[in-house]
Amino acid sequence: MIGIVMFFVALLMLIFGFPVAFTFGGVALIFGVFAEGPDIFAFMPFRVQSIMENVTLMAVPLFIFMGIVLQRTKLAEQLLEAMGKLFGGVRGGLAISTVLVGALLAASTGVVGASVVAMGLISLPVMLKYNYDKALACGTICASGTLGQIIPPSIILIILGDVLGIPVGDLFQAALAPGLVLIGCYVVYILIYTWLKPEAAPALPMDDDLSYRHEQYVRALKAIIPPLALILIVLGSIFAGIATPTESSALGGVGALILAALYGQFNWKMVYEASQETVKISAMVFAILLGATAFSMAFSYTGGDYIVEELLSDMPGGAMGFLILSMVAIMILGFFIDFVEISFIIVPILAPVADALGIAPVWFAILIAMNLQTSFLTPPFGFSLFYLKGVAPAGVRTMDIYRGVIPFILMQVGVVITILLFPEWYGLLD
Repeated sequence: MIGIVMFFVALLMLIFGFPVAFTFGGVALIFGVFAEGPDIFAFMPFRVQSIMENVTLMAVPLFIFMGIVLQRTKLAEQLLEAMGKLFGGVRGGLAISTVLVGALLAASTGVVGASVVAMGLISLPVMLKYNYDKALACGTICASGTLGQIIPPSIILIILGDVLGIPVGDLFQAALAPGLVLIGCYVVYILIYTWLKPEAAPALPMDDDLSYRHEQYVRALKAIIPPLALILIVLGSIFAGIATPTESSALGGVGALILAALYGQFNWKMVYEASQETVKISAMVFAILLGATAFSMAFSYTGGDYIVEELLSDMPGGAMGFLILSMVAIMILGFFIDFVEISFIIVPILAPVADALGIAPVWFAILIAMNLQTSFLTPPFGFSLFYLKGVAPAGVRTMDIYRGVIPFILMQVGVVITILLFPEWYGLLD
């Protein structure tokens, strides 16, 4: 039972706020040496070398770089302004614009924090100015900003692909349908909500001058086409089999620099700062991965994986019972710990059981990715809630944000349930 005790000690330390990488590494060192002696880590250098030579994981810093460069080109500002002009005349149009911009930012930058902050700074004051319901405005921004977790190119899909041994391109293709369904759910919810409560999201007054409106449409297209072209090039090269995800991530980085030049934002200081930020984020991810590797070694050698596999394999309900329990456990853990820790620690424990029960790996991965997206919205530690609260105007209370995200959390849970019960709808069992 040493491995099980080790797992709960690590979980408790994470909940109390200890640094993730040091928690995993430190707990593994103490329990591993206690159970098996120092020789338990004899193969650790080879594990580290394997991580450093992993071609799939090379895509992580490259996609992070692409996202940070695009963030600094003021892409979000231009997209929000353009979409606002297109949909502002519709009741709830600003909220719908925010969802669509969130989807475009997700597919081009994938940086959740940057998306939520940008839309919180730009879109939220405008919605409040036109008397939008605070909860609706806050919930829409938080939910739209987290779309980068499921819409490719998503960092979490790259990590899950590596952990589960699935080609990342297959995960990108499989995630498109659930992502589009989620976007559709958000838009339909906003339309229904504003139809039932017209005062919650009034339409903006629109100029009747046709030539002026035509000019606005042209500006909107100019703002939308460049990032859309980059998305099509990056994802299209993967789906067509022309490039691997790692190669397309390099292509995306170059494309982001070209877009920065087109938007007049390119300079070497920006490139240096974006590179510096990329190194910081990548170092954090790989430090967690190294700590998680030590943890998984100690957990396995102390027999924890056998106990978990035996317990989960004997559950009533077979594969479906296992999937339901896994999704509930991941959702509960998502209230307290980050998606990176869940991916590197929880998923490797569950993966052998899923394989033994004959569960399709891609289906399992998409269920996990959708579930982990929900963790960005769930109180008390949902990161999107913190990002928005940090930039929200003084009149917006924390409870407004919490009330606003609840319908979107329920929609995400609903989509997870449909993927669980009807995977063939999404083409996940092909």
